[in-house]
Amino acid sequence: MTLQFLGGAKSVTGAQYLLEHEGTRVLVDCGLFQGGAATEQLNAEPFGFDPATVTALFVTHSHIDHMGRVPMLVKNGFHGEIYSTPPARDVSHELLLDAHSLMTHQLSQGTLPLYEIDDIDRAMGLWRGVAYHEPFSVGPFRVEFFNSGHILGSACVRIEAGGRTIVFSGDLGNSPAPLLKDTERIEFADYAVVESAYGGRVHEPKEQGKHVLEDLIEDTVRLKGTLMIPAFAMERTQELLYELNDLVEHGRIPRIPVFIDSPLAIRLTAVYEKYIHDSDYFDEEVQRLLERGDEIFNFSGLRLTLTKEESKQINVVPSPKMIIAGAGNSQGGRILHHERRYLSDPNSTLLFVGYQTEGSLGRRILDGVTEVTIMSEKIPVRARVQEIESFSAHADQPQLVGWIKSMRASLKKVFVVQGEEEQSEALAHKISDELAVDAVVPERGGIYEL
Repeated sequence: MTLQFLGGAKSVTGAQYLLEHEGTRVLVDCGLFQGGAATEQLNAEPFGFDPATVTALFVTHSHIDHMGRVPMLVKNGFHGEIYSTPPARDVSHELLLDAHSLMTHQLSQGTLPLYEIDDIDRAMGLWRGVAYHEPFSVGPFRVEFFNSGHILGSACVRIEAGGRTIVFSGDLGNSPAPLLKDTERIEFADYAVVESAYGGRVHEPKEQGKHVLEDLIEDTVRLKGTLMIPAFAMERTQELLYELNDLVEHGRIPRIPVFIDSPLAIRLTAVYEKYIHDSDYFDEEVQRLLERGDEIFNFSGLRLTLTKEESKQINVVPSPKMIIAGAGNSQGGRILHHERRYLSDPNSTLLFVGYQTEGSLGRRILDGVTEVTIMSEKIPVRARVQEIESFSAHADQPQLVGWIKSMRASLKKVFVVQGEEEQSEALAHKISDELAVDAVVPERGGIYEL
């Protein structure tokens, strides 16, 4: 069995791994490269293999950096089956449509879309939903999904073939987390491919992050400012709604207007509500709240702005107010309009609650730049800039090492991926030193015999 790293190697984004055994080829993930212009140019490059020769694709979860090139794969000849959990399939459909919409808006800049709506439709026709712990076979490969606890429907993928077992972590969750069930441990594998977005870092305690959010809202009210949160439409927005609902219902924060200014986040919240009563995905506390009749994604003061006109009306609402809008790393989306308006206001705050990709506007602001260009306008950064890492949906170093430790007795090698090189190297060293397991950080294009 051979394993090739086609993306996600020494990079957070672009996850894509090709397995081959006895003439059968399968892919794990098919993600978009995200970040600066140089990184995103990789999306237009050929795949490095003939998509028509691939029998199946296993999607770990529905973030664009794990499945954003799926329609391109279909466009270039892939006609096999695509597998993920049912929620991941539903969410992926929404996110792919949204990504295509963003691409079409870039036509004026001379950039052609990577795929068309027809390619998305054909991809969804090939896409199958498989529950956790329901093994299935593709040629010589036996496959099973485990809950990775990262976002709704996210999975680790265990694949057996030729007497060898390899596990792909996908993205591992920051467990225990609000809403979702915890990351599952896997006790046996010969090889593991593990993410490392926070491979060298330790998150602050979750309750501490909630206290910081509470304090920032109180500061926003005191200063009569605007609290802006660039939030990924998937998981981060729903988790924020859940936490804000708790803060409001227990009287821990003043009542101020809270805007969800993201049509995609609103549509994805509806997908969450579709599966909300399924205990395979949501934890016991959510089930208890639902039984008591609590609307966990709704509270007094919450306003959903679907249309552009509704979004513009946020400007006329006097501060203090709170705006949660995409995109999560400020690379496009409605958050840019609010940042252009309020970043220069020292009474306002920009709060990051998710990973900021290298090269993104959000990363530059977080790194301390004093001026940014938004929509051709130079904006001084005078607003307070804050980060809460505990809202991250990614496991930190102790959690990643703990996940690997469950398989320690059988592991021959660990491949550390999906992190900036410094983070990947830090995790590889930790695994080697603490667990005495061989750990490597592969190069993009690298091929390994298992």
